[in-house]
Amino acid sequence: MSRNVLLLSTYELGRQPFGLASPAAWLARAGADVVVQDLSLCDLDERTVRDAALVGFYVPMHTATRLAQPVLARVKELNSEAHICFFGLYAALNDEHLRRLGADTILGGEFESGLVELYAEVVEARRRPTRQSLPLISLARQEFITPDREGLPPLEQYAQLVLPGGATRVVGYTEASRGCRHRCRHCPIVPVYDGRFRIVSRDVVVEDVRRQVEAGAEHITFGDPDFFNGPTHSLRLVRDIHAEFPNLSYDVTIKVEHLCNHIDLLPELKDTGCVLVTTAVESFDPDVLETFDKGHTVGDVEIVIDSLRDIGLAVNPTFVPFTPWTTIEGYADFLRTLLRLGIVENMSPVQYAIRLLIPAGSKLLDLPELASVVSEFDREALCHPWTHPDAAVDQLGQLVMAVVTEAQAAPRTRGQVFDDVWRVTAAAGAALGDRPEPPSPDVRQVVTIPYLTEPWYC
Repeated sequence: MSRNVLLLSTYELGRQPFGLASPAAWLARAGADVVVQDLSLCDLDERTVRDAALVGFYVPMHTATRLAQPVLARVKELNSEAHICFFGLYAALNDEHLRRLGADTILGGEFESGLVELYAEVVEARRRPTRQSLPLISLARQEFITPDREGLPPLEQYAQLVLPGGATRVVGYTEASRGCRHRCRHCPIVPVYDGRFRIVSRDVVVEDVRRQVEAGAEHITFGDPDFFNGPTHSLRLVRDIHAEFPNLSYDVTIKVEHLCNHIDLLPELKDTGCVLVTTAVESFDPDVLETFDKGHTVGDVEIVIDSLRDIGLAVNPTFVPFTPWTTIEGYADFLRTLLRLGIVENMSPVQYAIRLLIPAGSKLLDLPELASVVSEFDREALCHPWTHPDAAVDQLGQLVMAVVTEAQAAPRTRGQVFDDVWRVTAAAGAALGDRPEPPSPDVRQVVTIPYLTEPWYC
């Protein structure tokens, strides 16, 4: 039997996938002949598929899982004997559906050690298990090793960082932790990690960054769901990296609540090379924030934006503006608030159009008020579709998405995108007899912030 293992990634926000590089190192250490393919940048190598005894699909997000489905069908056509494994956050969320499509093993949570055990069972012992012996979700604490990025496309082919003025930097990607301490109701991490997180040891992360710098990285994206889940770990890490690579910049994702609680730590992020902080604001509607169980208020958001601005750190806010609770006037208030806070230039265009995604297992399904708007699980869309009680809001969402799509096809400034979104929103309000007040033209906007060139979100 072949000792070959093929690991596939279909999409990871324009990043070189840690979720291939990390298990590749573990499997190679166990004796496997590992091939990695990032299908966002290359075509499926059909010869490698035919030679593989074990094929693993890395599915860290919704889009990646949808894109994996036609690839799975082709893999099974080429090699019906290969054992098929799906691993990553969205693997466990879509367990039943993926098995129906032909997956043999599903590994959620911490997956590296599980892949090694699966390799030993399927390849080394040459057994074809009739049922999965490994846990569907493992939160076991692993001793991580340095990822093996050999075989992945060079960093230059992935999303780049664009600085104010237009200069670009080559971007590497790593993870210092997985999971999250919190249980935000709409978050896909919660059904898998349920308020827990796992640390990647500092020496492993530093060595991973070191190797990426040697490969040309000038900036690092930390992909942790929340970089301040373990602030002591995170700050020690960036101190070490900055001491060795003082010209290396980086960006992180941190929850609004954590930014508020650790305002005193933010200057050190700036001093160690951080240029961008992504934070999931989600909404300016207090009721939606409470429904999502976000743990912050609009006042907290204002404190965070002012604090980051004062120390010269750019904020990249993310939102879910279209929910079953959105109104047209509420959406207009959302746009006004962006202006009032001076963050129009911080808004990635897609953030105007994000529609609430309800994946399998979502805690939102526990809310009785959603029963009348949410449909059964859609296997093609890999989510529970929902319809707004007011058809005009769904129509506005479609119009805003058309604005965003057009902006990607024919690039426009972020201010111009805002103007286009405001225009369709005002027209929608007028059609209903409402006349939203126009935003004030006198609100100061921050300068254009650093941003990553990958335009999509999830």
